[in-house]
Amino acid sequence: MKIALASALIIDRDIPFNLSQMEKYMQEAKANGACLVCFGEAFLQGFNALSWQFEKDRKTALSTESEEFAKIKAWSTKIGIDVLFGYNELDGDRLYSSCALIANGELLRNYRRISKGWKEYSRTDLHYQEGEIVDIFDYHGKKCVIALCGDVWDFPERFALGEDILFWPVYVSWTREEWENGGKKEYAEQAKRCCPYTLYVNSLCREDAFGGAAMFANGSIPKELPLFQEGLLYADV
Repeated sequence: MKIALASALIIDRDIPFNLSQMEKYMQEAKANGACLVCFGEAFLQGFNALSWQFEKDRKTALSTESEEFAKIKAWSTKIGIDVLFGYNELDGDRLYSSCALIANGELLRNYRRISKGWKEYSRTDLHYQEGEIVDIFDYHGKKCVIALCGDVWDFPERFALGEDILFWPVYVSWTREEWENGGKKEYAEQAKRCCPYTLYVNSLCREDAFGGAAMFANGSIPKELPLFQEGLLYADV
């Protein structure tokens, strides 16, 4: 199974641009034989899109029944590729940092981040919530689980479920020196606590997140797309 990890540029609060990036990389990944393309945490709206004022943020967040989701589902069917991406989810009067997996034009999985580091929790109220469920799902005959960024650091034991693949979209800021001088090894070792194979993907956001993608395998890093480089990393799992 060939999976593409998209270290892609996003713009905060510019959903049309971020959608265009998704469509572009879905097409490129399909052309190169991938069955799935994965994007970073909060990719659809941008990680810094929220104001922590719920009446304002509810206009930025999206439900799984939104027009934007319908568009992504249509691309999945038309292009012939599955897609996994982070987004700010609105469900009734609650807002989550979530990750959706759309397969064959349908929502296969919707995971909600369980750690609270995605929000400025000193400023938020009960409208801003974390998820509670972590479980395995089948994807192309592989046992899989999804985590978002700090989940793997705060609750590694909850992702050690005997799965084959951990999908790990993140939004993190590193200098090249920090990443090369121990940072990426720390991430690889942390991922090892959860799963033999982890697919890590970060976004590019000007002057904030610096991208990068990697395949972690039992603490090693057999494949990596360097920081500050936009593009796709292909992993065979």
